[in-house]
Amino acid sequence: QEAMQLVARVLLHRGDPVWVEDPGYLMGRALIRAAGATITGVPVDSEGLVVGDGLQRAPNARMACVAPSHHFPLGATMSLPRRLELLEWANRTGAWIVEDDYDSEFRYTASPIPSLQGLDTMGRVIYVGTFSKTMFPALRLGYLIVPHSLIEVFRAARSIADHLAPGLEQATLAEFIETGHFARHTRRMRAVYASRQRSLLAGVTRELAGILDATPTETGMHVVGWLTDRSIDDAAVARSALRAGVEVAPLSRDAIRATLPPGLLMGFAAVRPGELRTALLALRRAIRTARRPRLLTSR
Repeated sequence: QEAMQLVARVLLHRGDPVWVEDPGYLMGRALIRAAGATITGVPVDSEGLVVGDGLQRAPNARMACVAPSHHFPLGATMSLPRRLELLEWANRTGAWIVEDDYDSEFRYTASPIPSLQGLDTMGRVIYVGTFSKTMFPALRLGYLIVPHSLIEVFRAARSIADHLAPGLEQATLAEFIETGHFARHTRRMRAVYASRQRSLLAGVTRELAGILDATPTETGMHVVGWLTDRSIDDAAVARSALRAGVEVAPLSRDAIRATLPPGLLMGFAAVRPGELRTALLALRRAIRTARRPRLLTSR
């Protein structure tokens, strides 16, 4: 979040149009709006952000914010042709691309596609990453990889904003990476999370058959569960589940103009298989409560 705030402050002016994925990361949109820029939601399909739609909706966009390795929340991976199309647009117009790579270390199938930053030959991509997902949430360390031409201006903006970067944590993490522990950690956790994803999907099939449909994700730490009854309010389900101690996120929260079926984001990284059945039964009750018919009253 701090990285996104810094990018917006350095590269955007008030009123600048910015493409964002629709649906997409809610906090990222809020930070761009706070900088005074104008948000333009661009649809996402199975290949990622639809560049042609972006050109129709805001042809003079100054920036595009995307999560190509693992779209949030739908989970798609941006295809190589779509990545090249987005880069060609940025090169042609002088726009910036912010690549939000928040959890691609946890990829379970196939080989990863090269990052936008790795494909960029014209210095138009700002790459944003975090260790809060790969290590643990309390480790509030993220990073930016910016084109060489922007290094000094970003350093200056960063120094004005905050002189108190956590030096001890950075030095410890740097040694953890340099000695190979980080690579071993991500390999081990990738296997753990793949196992937990399988357990969650099996539990959904067992406890929520006919109520919720969920499919595997290739990357990341959550799956989307689609409510089979499309009349249900997914936000109402999330509120009811939370009262029972189960945290899921409604898919509708992340949409701007996109019309989506009701769905729930279900994280599996922190849930042990032994805890799943109780949580899924509580979720089933929450779904049934949300679709309970309302009594009609008259005066």
